[in-house]
Amino acid sequence: MKKIGIGLLGLGTVGLGTYKVLKSQESEMMNKLGVELEIRKILVRTIEKAVPKVEDPSVLTNNWEEVINDDSIDIIIELMGGLEPARTYIVEALKAGKHVVTANKDLVAVDGEELLNVAAEHHCDFLFEAAVAGGIPILRPLKQCLAGNHLTEVMGIVNGTTNFILTKMSQDGMEFADALALATELGYAEADPTADIEGLDAGRKVAIMSSIAFNSRVVFDDVYKEGITKITATDIKYAKEMGKTIKLLGVGRLEEDGIEAYVCPMLIPEEHPLATVNDSYNAVFVHGDAVEDAMFFGRGAGELPTASAVVGDVFDIARDVQYNCCGRIGCTCYKTLPIKAMEDTRNRFFLRMKVEDKCGVFSSIANAFAENGVSLAQIIQRQSVDGIAEVVVITSSVKEGDFKKALGTLKAQETTKEISTMLRVYSK
Repeated sequence: MKKIGIGLLGLGTVGLGTYKVLKSQESEMMNKLGVELEIRKILVRTIEKAVPKVEDPSVLTNNWEEVINDDSIDIIIELMGGLEPARTYIVEALKAGKHVVTANKDLVAVDGEELLNVAAEHHCDFLFEAAVAGGIPILRPLKQCLAGNHLTEVMGIVNGTTNFILTKMSQDGMEFADALALATELGYAEADPTADIEGLDAGRKVAIMSSIAFNSRVVFDDVYKEGITKITATDIKYAKEMGKTIKLLGVGRLEEDGIEAYVCPMLIPEEHPLATVNDSYNAVFVHGDAVEDAMFFGRGAGELPTASAVVGDVFDIARDVQYNCCGRIGCTCYKTLPIKAMEDTRNRFFLRMKVEDKCGVFSSIANAFAENGVSLAQIIQRQSVDGIAEVVVITSSVKEGDFKKALGTLKAQETTKEISTMLRVYSK
């Protein structure tokens, strides 16, 4: 009976989940794969703390070279996170002829091209389904199931923490700080939530998905990132009045003049499928010339959902090993397309501001937009308080650079007292 050896780097939340899922599958592996998978080494920081978590403590080690240099190990699963030492461990594993599975979005979004090239050079598989949207299968469908399409858009809700916060703000009327505190209390937010609430986590995922969808390399620094820290309950209230909801969206879009890649809070119509994706759930929306629209929905993070994606990759490699066809699908970036600056992208805009409530102010607002080629689609004015009125407008589609010029003109007007919020409106 043939066995394939597994080396696991890291036994944190996802590492332990992967261990559990692999153990739960032991009785069915022969039927599913025609081979057994056996965990032979697990790299941990402190062996004593890890002992109660595993059935056989003899597999534990705190020396990474014991894992990489073990000839009985065929597949390395890297679940440590971060750029280093994870990058070094993965490169050395691939050079040693071992196949690698990772959930490391930070690393793939920055050094994915190099790692895929090293894997190809040594005829190894390098898979990272779990790096985007947890348990939702999205990268393999982009590379395989949807390969017959010319994809023009991949976008969605790819961060569960921010989606939970915005859901609480929308459904319960909470302010951002209170919703964040609740997310932290329930374990949805890290002690340092910066990567989530500032859009960095989602930015990494957009880089990975866009690279695969458009067959052209997009790295983390190419992605424009804007978080949700300035969203207020008032903004959400106005959005509802306009038949919209606010979500943190990661957008990758292929236009004739290049790739648009950005993360920002956006208003989306209440009838859009993503508008009903709430709490910590994720969803990715894909548009192709043949499939038209497709949406992938599910748990975007967590111990077992992410482990599900990791083990799916491991099973895929196990099949490749048996049939000697490893490295079938490596880097798919065979194009070199330009990445558009955010100023050159087109969107509609939501703007909330406070202005003096007197004759001629509406005209000056309209003129500021018109002078820069921006037309208005919706406008709301609230009753003034102490001579100050709150005005909310939604523009028609406009180039961001032109909208920013109009915004500059508005700010310079004496009657403008405050620009409270500026958000983009999804309109594709």
